[in-house]
Amino acid sequence: MPNKRQILDAIANLAKKLGRTPTRAEFFSRSRISNYSLYKFFLRWNDAVRAAGLRPYTGNARIPDAEVLKDWGETARKNGAIPGLYVYRRYGKYDPNTLERRFGRWSEIPEAFRHFAKDKPEWADVVGLLPASAPPGTATKAAGRPNGTSLFAIPACKALHPAFKDRPAFGNPIAFPWLRYEPVNEQGVVLLFGMLAKDLGYRVESVQPGFPDCQAARQIAPERWQRVRIEFEFESRNFREHGHPSGGCDVIVCWRHNWPDCPQHLEVLELSRLMQSG
Repeated sequence: MPNKRQILDAIANLAKKLGRTPTRAEFFSRSRISNYSLYKFFLRWNDAVRAAGLRPYTGNARIPDAEVLKDWGETARKNGAIPGLYVYRRYGKYDPNTLERRFGRWSEIPEAFRHFAKDKPEWADVVGLLPASAPPGTATKAAGRPNGTSLFAIPACKALHPAFKDRPAFGNPIAFPWLRYEPVNEQGVVLLFGMLAKDLGYRVESVQPGFPDCQAARQIAPERWQRVRIEFEFESRNFREHGHPSGGCDVIVCWRHNWPDCPQHLEVLELSRLMQSG
């Protein structure tokens, strides 16, 4: 996995080849650097551009809102569901921050698309993926609905139901095409990582029942790879509670990072941060 300096050098080198600052899409298509690698160090694409000593590429004109919403709709159509931040960042054309600056929080973009698609029958299939709008004046936060809206002003505590003891429970719905719900245990973390490994720049070599759980390789420079030892945990602090030696592992892959005193040499890959949708 490239470090911060290598990412900035890659941006500068591509700018030299193009004779101008590259766009986000150009960088990811022409470099061997993944979305995850860049956004591990920078909150926004333009932050990385400025850190490389370049001026952000603005093009000749502001992209119309309709074009941005069209791309969001096309991504939802291909995904078969409302795209979360990770999905759109991976498959969408524009920076997710552009959409949030124009239309509000990520969870509010489906409603912006609904207004855009009104009286446009060609978008009927995507509109069908959107959650129902709440009538004016009703509660906007309730348990169990994907976008936090409710048709009735029911307190969240009243919307909870008793659990059946003879069947498993699962996590909140997740905006990801190949997994419907958030992981609730270590096995779910292993499954999700397997789905994301390629996009995150990992090549899994072996998985075993003993410590560490996984041996993988990841690219550290053009034509150069290194092996890493991975331990899967639902929560990062479970690594300590399970008594694992910190010297026998390189990366903790978890759903939730809640170990503030984690040794600095241990890298933590928190999947929930990648999959956040709002």
